[in-house]
Amino acid sequence: MQVILLEKIANLGSLGDVVKVKEGFARNYLIPNGKAKRATPASLAEFEQRRADLEQAQSDALAKAQEKAAKLDGLMVQVTQKAGVDGKLFGSVTNVDISEALKAQGIDVPKAAIRMSQGPLKQVGDHPIKIALHADVVVTITVSVLGEQ
Repeated sequence: MQVILLEKIANLGSLGDVVKVKEGFARNYLIPNGKAKRATPASLAEFEQRRADLEQAQSDALAKAQEKAAKLDGLMVQVTQKAGVDGKLFGSVTNVDISEALKAQGIDVPKAAIRMSQGPLKQVGDHPIKIALHADVVVTITVSVLGEQ
C-alpha cells in the first residue's frame, strides 16, 4: 500500500514522502495515529495545500522535543524494587516504572518513548536507558535500581 507520510518516521521516511508499506502497518498503525494517509491523487493534492502547516507543526514538535531533551540529558532516576541478597530483583523494572519515576520528578515522558534494548531491568545497579522523544531526538538517562529487603 502506498501512503503519504504526514510526519517523519524513523527508518521509513520524512514528511511528504510517498512510501510503500505493508497493508497491516498502514491500516493498524500509520493511518489511525495520523502519521500517514493513503496516496491517492486527491490526498496528494490536499497534502500539497497543507504542506506549510504540517512542516510548521513538525518543527514545533522538534523544538519541544529538543527542549525536553535538554532537561533529561544526563539525568539520573532512582527506582526501588524488592531484591534478593545477590542483587537480583523479585520482578523487574519496566518502561512503565521509569515513566512513573520521571513523572514524579516533574517530567512527563510517555512509556512508548522509553527504549530498553536489553529488555526489563532485573539487576540492582545503574543502567543507561535511551528515550526517543522524536525521530531525530534521542537522549540517554541513567536509571539507578536500588534494592530493598
